[in-house]
Amino acid sequence: MRRRVLTGAAMALLAGLPDARGQGAVPLALRGAQSQGGLVFARAPAGTRARLDGKDLRVGEDGRFVFGFGRDHGAEADLELELPGGLRERRRLAVARRVYDVQRIDGLPPRMVEPSEADLARIKADSAAIAAARARHRAEPDWDTDWVWPVIGPISGVYGSQRILNGQPRRPHYGVDIAMPTGTPVVAPAPGVFSLAAPDMYFTGGTLMIDHGHGVASIYAHLAGLDVAPGRRVARGERIGAVGATGRVTGAHLHWGLTWTSVQIDPALLVPPMPRQPPAPG
Repeated sequence: MRRRVLTGAAMALLAGLPDARGQGAVPLALRGAQSQGGLVFARAPAGTRARLDGKDLRVGEDGRFVFGFGRDHGAEADLELELPGGLRERRRLAVARRVYDVQRIDGLPPRMVEPSEADLARIKADSAAIAAARARHRAEPDWDTDWVWPVIGPISGVYGSQRILNGQPRRPHYGVDIAMPTGTPVVAPAPGVFSLAAPDMYFTGGTLMIDHGHGVASIYAHLAGLDVAPGRRVARGERIGAVGATGRVTGAHLHWGLTWTSVQIDPALLVPPMPRQPPAPG
C-alpha cells in the first residue's frame, strides 16, 4: 500500500524572542514534524511558561517542553510564551496539512464491528483504563531522545487512514501497523515507565502502554504475551513483548500508537524511514 504521509525527517528552527532586559534575543528551539500528527520538542529559557492554542503546557525546570498536533489540526497554531520577568510573546506556527489514505479491511468477525451490549460494557472499561494511563503526566522528559522502531518489518497500516471495516466506515486509524509473525520481539522505542499492562482487551488484545513524561504516552497492541507490570522503568531498545494476533485483527501484527495528552500523534514521524526488508527466501 502506498503511503501518502510526510516523512519523519526532523525540522529544526531557531526563533528569537525579545529579551526582557532589552539586550538581545532569547532563543526558542523547536525540533520535530510541524504538521498534522506531528510532535514538536521545544526548549526555551528556564522559567518560561507556555500555552498552545489556549492550553497550558508543562515546561520543565530547564525550559524543555513538548506539544503536538492532531490529525485534523488547522493550518496554524497559537503558541504563547511568558518569559521570566513577565514579558509575553505570541507566535503563529504553520502546521502542514496531510493527505490520508482510505483502508478497507474485510473478513472481520461481525461482533468485532458491531459489538453486543456485553461487549460494549467491556469496551467502555478498556477505554477508561487506557484514558487513565494517558492522564499520567510524569515530570521526566523521557520523550526527548532519538526514537527507534519497536519492530522492523512491513508497514501494513498508517496513521490517519480512514478505516472501512466489513464495508462500514469507522474512525480513522491512529497509529502504525507493522506486520510480522507471532513471537517477533517488540522493543521500547524510547525510555519511560510502564503505565498499563492488560493481557486481553476487546479491540487491542494484549496491550502495553509506556509513559514518556509530559503527557506523551505510547501504546502497543495485539501482543502475544505480557511479561511486565505497571510502574517499572524501561530503557530504549529493551524488549517489552512479542508480536501477536490478539484482539480485533485479521493477522499477526503490532499496532504502535502515540498520544500527547488526548491528541493522537503519528509515531512514524519520530523515527527514521523503515529499513528496507530483505526479500523472502524462495
